[in-house]
Amino acid sequence: MTHEKTSQWVRAVIIACFVVFLGGCASSSSPPKLGRIYNDAAQHYSPERNPVIFIPGILGTELSAANGTTIWGPFERTAADPSNPQGATRMAIPMGQGVPLSDLNDSVRAGSVVERLEVAPFGLPLDLQIYFPILRTLGIGGYRDQTLGWMGEVDYGSRHFTCFQFGYDWRWEISQNAERLHRFIRQRRQFVRREMKERFGKDPGEIEFDIVAHSMGGLLARYYLRYGGSPLPPDGSAPELTWEGADELGRVILINPPNAGSLKALEALVEGKQIGPFFPYYPPALVATMPSIYELLPRQRHKRVLVGRHRGHKETAVDLFNPKVWKRFGWGLADPGQAEMLRTLMPETAGANERRRTAQDHLRKCLARARQFTEAMDRPGTMPESVKLYLFAGDTESTPANYEINPQTGALATIKTGPGDGRVLRSSALMDERLSPRASPRLKSPIRWERVQFMPSSHLELTQEPSFANNLLYILLLDPRRS
Repeated sequence: MTHEKTSQWVRAVIIACFVVFLGGCASSSSPPKLGRIYNDAAQHYSPERNPVIFIPGILGTELSAANGTTIWGPFERTAADPSNPQGATRMAIPMGQGVPLSDLNDSVRAGSVVERLEVAPFGLPLDLQIYFPILRTLGIGGYRDQTLGWMGEVDYGSRHFTCFQFGYDWRWEISQNAERLHRFIRQRRQFVRREMKERFGKDPGEIEFDIVAHSMGGLLARYYLRYGGSPLPPDGSAPELTWEGADELGRVILINPPNAGSLKALEALVEGKQIGPFFPYYPPALVATMPSIYELLPRQRHKRVLVGRHRGHKETAVDLFNPKVWKRFGWGLADPGQAEMLRTLMPETAGANERRRTAQDHLRKCLARARQFTEAMDRPGTMPESVKLYLFAGDTESTPANYEINPQTGALATIKTGPGDGRVLRSSALMDERLSPRASPRLKSPIRWERVQFMPSSHLELTQEPSFANNLLYILLLDPRRS
């Protein structure tokens, strides 16, 4: 096999692996040729034009240790490897018995959005585009992200002030990252105001931001819209529904958001995850230290996880936020087979029993906070008319719709699939609440969508489609802004 053919084969294998973990493929297709359509609008700058913030999904932000070691992002030789103790402890969230999740800390730093992943299997360098295409699309629309300028990709000169990347540590609770997003928006608002006063000679007044968010980033945007920078209360209650974020935002464009959860999150917590043969494996106990993953679990009322089929009993929908369920089936941090990983993650904790108690305490806290988060997100309320929500979702990929639990082993098996993007069901993206088989044919959703568009694409691939780029730019640049 020639070097060129080998490189093509390796690229194909890696892309297929990313479909498993990221739910999409990393296309290297050329950028959409939309400049002729949107050039006039893209060149029109005024105080009425909202700057844009892009929020990536899970795995979409580079993470590094205080000493600069890569924890997630470019897979270099110095990157943290979860197969060794040092790499595993750097990637995992620390655990402390009796310590609230909000009081746990580590030295991990969130960096920029993962635009590309560079890997070199068999010594063959490959450049896999992740979020670069969507940032490039925003650039076509005149939304200048200076990160691309620093990379030497695009020369924006002095015109950068209209587009920002919000990188965040996706392992932690979504409400914690909403606090950081609130500070981020306040800081960027001051920057934009100074730039507009200098460029247009007048104070722009109130400044709103438009948000473009992918996957879990969509949940972060929705939480911020409802509660602003307010965290989940420590007593387990729901925060006050203030719609504080609505004062900061104009248009919120969500791309494949798991609004009603994803069974792939449960799979990762129970089985761990490995992207592919060229990437490390992340064991269940390591993944299960991350509070945000639990916040992606489906609600019990949607009956996604069942037990009792084929045993002469009535099948029952499982409450995934009940720690007794995890202990019964030996999942994640309650898995006896993860004892060695727990010893790796808690080297200073003496004795297997004490490590097990600490792990199960962490599990209980993560599940309780995740239940609190979903209840806060499901709390009824009328969104202010000033904010418009748009949805792009894939619905042609076979996506897990129901898992059955083996009562003896706790193993998960897919018993039904449905339309989605391979990772998030169409009904989850819509937050479709038609729970009865005889429900109305009309959509029943607590989310007031301004517009919904379905596309024949997978979870990440959708952001790289020319038709998505075209419609995204239309919404941001040409769609009339009705109050």
